[in-house]
Amino acid sequence: MTVPEHNTLTARRLRAVQHRSARRARADAGRSRRERVPIDAHSEVDVDQRPDPLAILTAQDTTRLAALVPIRHSRMSPTPFTMYRGSAAVMASDLHRSPTTDLQVQLCGDAHLSNFGMFFGPDRRLVVDVNDFDETLPGPFEWDVKRLAASVVIAGRDNRFDDASIRRATRAAIEGYCTELGRTARIDPLTAVYERLEVQRAVAKLQGKKRKRADKVVRKSRSKTSMRAVSKLTDIVDGRRRIVADPPRIVPLELAHQPELLPDVLDFFERYLQSLPAHRRALLDRYSIVDVAHKIVGVGSVGTRCVIVLLESGDGEPLFLQFKEAGQSVLEPHTSASRYTNQGERVVQGQRLMQTMGDILLGWATFERSDGATRDFYFRQLWDGKGSFDIDRMGRKAFAQYAHTCGRVLALAHSRSGDAAMIAGYVLDDALADSPSGREFVDAIDRFAHTYADLVDVDHAAYLDAIRAGTISTRDG
Repeated sequence: MTVPEHNTLTARRLRAVQHRSARRARADAGRSRRERVPIDAHSEVDVDQRPDPLAILTAQDTTRLAALVPIRHSRMSPTPFTMYRGSAAVMASDLHRSPTTDLQVQLCGDAHLSNFGMFFGPDRRLVVDVNDFDETLPGPFEWDVKRLAASVVIAGRDNRFDDASIRRATRAAIEGYCTELGRTARIDPLTAVYERLEVQRAVAKLQGKKRKRADKVVRKSRSKTSMRAVSKLTDIVDGRRRIVADPPRIVPLELAHQPELLPDVLDFFERYLQSLPAHRRALLDRYSIVDVAHKIVGVGSVGTRCVIVLLESGDGEPLFLQFKEAGQSVLEPHTSASRYTNQGERVVQGQRLMQTMGDILLGWATFERSDGATRDFYFRQLWDGKGSFDIDRMGRKAFAQYAHTCGRVLALAHSRSGDAAMIAGYVLDDALADSPSGREFVDAIDRFAHTYADLVDVDHAAYLDAIRAGTISTRDG
């Protein structure tokens, strides 16, 4: 039974009935989907009547800050993987033309290798999870799996790994997804909700050089707090702490010299506070805004509006927040409209659905300009134990292990919103067995990933040609 994405009362009731059915019945229902969409169909990459990928990318520029668009293209241009990171819209268009199961989950929408990372949970334990939700929206589970698998091939090629190593890593990612999904399908829903990958437990299993390298990454992540951000991003100016300019990366608004902006900023912040539960608003009531600056972030996000805000308590203790613009998901033209009128709320609610434990200060608001124009934003802490894994410096074995971890994390994220038993029934030969096999699904997605990586190589070559021809402008930043 396919449930519409629109979150109507009827749809919610139908979905509730599905999830209350016995696991075996749901797994069997998932397996029956193979009759309509055979597993092998997922290996296909349809290039017939494919829209121009460069046209899709440049169309996104129209909603971005024009001065920053050349920086976006500069950051995307070095390798096929950097381009892939910024071209989720291109892949969404491609996936839309592929066979789909209609087994719905809350999709990340951009589940490539670099969008997994570490951060502090509310209990201050470091966890590994999906950490980018700008494109989140409900959709067929396999879209995220395909984007992850293709990213493994593309990143592996960028690292100049041999074909056998790349294939091992790609299959490790897909196998990690299948194994974790099968495990989650066999446990009760409440236990599944609390499942997470804790960094310290994973590190404790390592030995020798691997343990030393992992400990170094963990220490760096633990050090990324508001106190560290203050030491790196601010200075004392005329007796007051201020965000230091580093154009074009960081450009302060200089509220002290533009007091007319302060009412709009405070009104915007108040709207954000209204999106928080009462106990979180009570926390932020203890802080006051000190300074605000524009900040360039990421690769594909460059050109969207991003603001960092320094707050201080009455005793001068710092808290850094980040406000990031949220536009329409790249998935929306190919699935259905978000149920949320505010795109920032779409991001926040999607993140809450997919993560075991998210940022306690997640919220959203609409910024209203004096001319009546509006833009949606979501809010989070700037640094809260946030850490990433340096894919470029990984060896072959570490790369495969990381890919496997990302697959596991993605399965956990999908199981929180989707029906793990039903999806497991589709991808695994015996979904509820202790050691189920998903080899057929692994084979199909592996073939897709390699074929799609070849397509990205072609797209990247065309992208560089357009830059050389002056059709696409670039600028360092």
